[in-house]
Formats: sequence, structure tokens, C-alpha cells
Amino acid sequence: MCLNAQEIITDRPDQTESSSTIPKNSFQIETGILFSQVNANSFESNNWNLPTTLLRFGITRNMELRLANQFTSIVKNSEEKTHQYGFGDIEIGAKIQILRKKNINTEIAFLSHLVFPFGDKRISNTNFGSINKLSISHSITKNTSLGYNVGYNYFGEDLGMATYSLAVGFTINDKWGFYIEPYGEWLNFQSIASNLDGGFTYLLQQNIQLDISYGLGLNYHMHYTSLGFSWLIGY
Repeated sequence: MCLNAQEIITDRPDQTESSSTIPKNSFQIETGILFSQVNANSFESNNWNLPTTLLRFGITRNMELRLANQFTSIVKNSEEKTHQYGFGDIEIGAKIQILRKKNINTEIAFLSHLVFPFGDKRISNTNFGSINKLSISHSITKNTSLGYNVGYNYFGEDLGMATYSLAVGFTINDKWGFYIEPYGEWLNFQSIASNLDGGFTYLLQQNIQLDISYGLGLNYHMHYTSLGFSWLIGY
């Protein structure tokens, strides 16, 4: 998400990854806390992710390196109170901006992460995996933007999943922004999990952003709340 004239452009709090890379030789921290509840197919869990952290480093004008990880605390099956916690698997990847020109209002980027099963055995997927997205964005008006992703994730089992998201962002003023976004996953190309989320961003400084967001499942019982902080260094 971004506001007009700000330096920082983040990949949080929405699910849609931005089509922009951070400036060359700059470093960006995007972190936050997230609480979610899921109740589907007799499975119930309360999840805390704190912090969720994405580190980004610009190596060229159109390419950045990325490292992501999070600490997760999960209470499964509320009657039994089964508690699992630990650091999740490590994601290492890159984002490459394919299209960016001043005379057109469209940007395109490709993002890919390799997932290494080095997390706590109670949290880890136990398999190597990959997360891949094509990110496209358009400036609709001075205060409105549209971004969308299509992707495919695979974690060594079954057929993997296709993913989609579409975020509409609005600039309220020079500090506040708002977005709303449908997103989901096509699990094993058999069943679709559909969701909707929205949130606000607040520009504390040109290179520091705060955010808050809320999301819920549309065809299953899920909801989450998230608070975040992003900081661009050396821009």
C-alpha cells in the first residue's frame, strides 16, 4: 500500500503484494502482530503470529531480495487446549519489477520465495516449498489505485494451490489511506477458500508507516486482526 508522494511502499497490510521494488541500496522492515481464529470442518484454532517479519533489500533499481519469518503460537481444539508454538519456516526470495514506465499507469512485478522447512517441528510444513506471484497495479485516479495478484504455491504434497487477490486502495489525505480486498486460495484445485479484508495505513513519516487491518472468511469461519509497522532505511 502507498500514499501519493510518500517514500515508503509496503507489501502489508493487504494480501496483495505491491508491484514496486524498494530503492537500490535501501533496507525495509515490515513487521506486525496478527491474531486469527479458524473454525472449519470440526477443526478449531486460535493463532497468534508475533511478530510477522519481512525484510527487504534493494540490490538494483528493479530487484530486491527478501527474507520472511514469524513466531507462531497456536491453540488447537479449544476443548483440549493443545498448544503449539515456535518459529515458522524461513522464506527467502526476490521480487523483480518487469514493467515500470512514467508514461503509463501500469506496473508489473514477479515475486518468488523458496520455503525452507527449518522451523519448529510443531509449526513447520516439514517440506521444501515455493510461493510465486505475478503482481500488477494501475493508478486509476490521483487518489485511487488497483492492485491484483495471481499465484501458485507448492509445498511438496498434493497439487499445491492457486492464489488470487484484488486490492482497491484509496488516499484519504496525506497521512491516511484505506483499502478493501477480496482474496482466496484454490486448494489442490478442488476447493476454494474465499476471504475479504480491509484496513487503514497511517504515514507517520515519509519512510515510516503504521497499519491496522481486519479480515474474515466468506465461505468458512475465519477472522483475523492485525497491527503493523514498516520502516524504510537508507532511501
